[in-house]
This record gives sequence, C-alpha cells and structure tokens, in this order.
Amino acid sequence: MKKLFLASSFQDVAKIFEDFESNLLGKRVTFIPTASLVEKVVFYVEAGKKALEKMGLLVDVLEVSMAHEKEIKSKIESNDFIYITGGNTFFLLQELQRTGADKIIAKEVNAGKLYIGESAGAMVVSKNIEYAKKMDSVKKAPDLKGFDALDLVEFYPVPHFGTAPFKKVTQSMVDAYSGTLNLLPINNQQAISVCGSEVKILQN
Repeated sequence: MKKLFLASSFQDVAKIFEDFESNLLGKRVTFIPTASLVEKVVFYVEAGKKALEKMGLLVDVLEVSMAHEKEIKSKIESNDFIYITGGNTFFLLQELQRTGADKIIAKEVNAGKLYIGESAGAMVVSKNIEYAKKMDSVKKAPDLKGFDALDLVEFYPVPHFGTAPFKKVTQSMVDAYSGTLNLLPINNQQAISVCGSEVKILQN
C-alpha cells in the first residue's frame, strides 16, 4: 500500500507524524536535503533532521547531486523511509532526474515504502511541478529536462498556504490553478496523509 506524509514544515507537525506512523524507533530514513542547496534560508533542514532523531529514527543523509548512482540506489532501497526536505522544487527535480533517483524513489514508494515530503519534497510527488513557478525560481534549475515529476499522487500540494511569508504567493497559486488542477493547500500546522487511495488532511 502506498504511504505518504506531506507537510509544509515538518518540525511543526512532528507530533502528527508520530501518530501517523508509530513504529519509528531504530528505523533508518534516507534524508535528502538536495532542494535546499540553492536556497539562502535553510534552517528547516536541520530542524527536520533533529525532529526525526528525537523520534528515535536513524538519519542517513543522501545529497543526491553529489552522490554516485550506486550510493543513491543502495540507500533509497535499503533504508526504511524516504524523507525529502524543502527548498527549490525545480532544482530538486533536476537532480532527481539527472541521477535517476526519481525512478528509484517512485518504485520504492509504489511498493509501499513510506515517503515523507516537506514543502518542495511534498510538491515533487505530484504529476507535474510547473504550477510551482509562482513559488520557486526555475532559473535555479538550468538543466531541468521538463516538469514531469514523481507522479505518486493525483493531487497537487500547495504548502505554506496562508502562512507568512507565503500568503500572497500561495493564494495566487490557488487563484491561477484551482480551475485546472486538483490542488490541496495546507498551512504549516497541517499535513496530508496518503494511505493507498485514502487522502486526509491532518491538523495539529
């Protein structure tokens, strides 16, 4: 069964995650901070990591843009969970595509491995990330081959909805795409859970 936990700010919904997935102690998570590499504000990377460790999880960092294909495959396939942090959604997808990590991740998640996505990590599970242009700069991903993403869900997460400093940009995303895409906006205190075909918005 497909299982995903998607958030705007993981540290703010850590308690919800512990209720969602109770069997955590000693589990190993592949922690992918790649989206944050081209950003100036990156406090959420360390915050997310600490939140996972506090739960008793073993954090195995995989920086996709610097890793060899063998290491990417080994870590994603052998570890228990996959976690992708926030940052630039386009740069993230560029590096996932370039290394082939996108296909490995999709295969593992479709086979039932738990996926945790924060902000950009949540948006990249949609079928196509072109809608993220209002939030992120495409210029940070000059080698991106297209906007087709992981295609793991049938909706389009809109993280940080109504939350400063993203109030205007998230509202403009909803205004622009709500008529054509199945948008699922969440604020920083909410998370989207996917268990098979069941999709829920969880609240702190």
